[in-house]
Amino acid sequence: MKLLSTLSSALVASVICANAADLIQEAKDYGLAPLPKDQKGIDLILKENQIKASKFSEQKAELGKKLYFEPRLSKSGLISCNTCHNLGLGGADGISAAVGHKWTANPHHLNSPTVYNSVLNSAQFWDGRAGTLADQAKGPIEAEPEMATPAKLAVEKISSLPEYVQEFQKIYGKEGVTFDNIADAIANFERTLITPSKFDKFLEGDKNALTKEEQAGLKTFLDKGCATCHNGVNLGGTMQAFEVANKYKFANLGDFKGDANGMVKTPTLRNVAETAPYFHNGAIWSLTEAIKEMGSIQLGIEISDTEAKSIEKFLHTLTGEKPVITYPQLPVSTEKTPKPEL
Repeated sequence: MKLLSTLSSALVASVICANAADLIQEAKDYGLAPLPKDQKGIDLILKENQIKASKFSEQKAELGKKLYFEPRLSKSGLISCNTCHNLGLGGADGISAAVGHKWTANPHHLNSPTVYNSVLNSAQFWDGRAGTLADQAKGPIEAEPEMATPAKLAVEKISSLPEYVQEFQKIYGKEGVTFDNIADAIANFERTLITPSKFDKFLEGDKNALTKEEQAGLKTFLDKGCATCHNGVNLGGTMQAFEVANKYKFANLGDFKGDANGMVKTPTLRNVAETAPYFHNGAIWSLTEAIKEMGSIQLGIEISDTEAKSIEKFLHTLTGEKPVITYPQLPVSTEKTPKPEL
């Protein structure tokens, strides 16, 4: 009897492994891919997406980390990149619409997307108007409802701090502190914000990385057509048509309509369980509800509560390991440092 029980268990395990192998291949056939292991892997993905970026260096990334947390890049001296893309909150801010200079809510009621793994997006901003992280970094610094600092003032602020000046000269040579180099350094730091998860281990061939329930959720995700838009290494990050089958029930919240062709950047699903609220205007707080709404507006199907819960089970496997970030000590202001403007 014991022998029969052992053989039965071995047979079940064999079937599960075979099914897992088929599921891994199916996921890859849909275009899903594991995260790159290093900066060379990131360079390959950027090349595939025809995205030009400066050569990565650890020195740039370390400087960029300081600038990412640097509140003096804002006119008020209070807001940094980390304010809206908080590395302790899934790389987002946890509110429906970003709040910036003078407590101004985003005028288009746009939600802050996560910065984690954002280098792997083929487009930046909800309307895809920036192709690189460096171009993206410039936008919020200068935007009046966000950090409200014109490029010239940003350079003046950073140039007033000798420690920064020395670092920029060491890395960028005679160019030193320029707005382009400020953005480039921040982009280099953001390149390090990669969050591998057990889903990546599964795609790499570890059949036991996901539980049976999580594998069932992945299968439902694929069968329902979610990977039509949420594909690639980031399970999103590309420009896609929106409201393909039905109208989004909160479409009237804010005035965002996408780019000139009505296309919208598909958000990455990596760490999605940590980045509520959802959609471009942050109108939906429940991940289950977001899944069901996407089924309606993009696929023209009704996703049941049971199916949505199954998909959600899979989406939690995309919560990745975050890089350890030590909050940097920033240079002390000098007499030349422009005063904050509130």
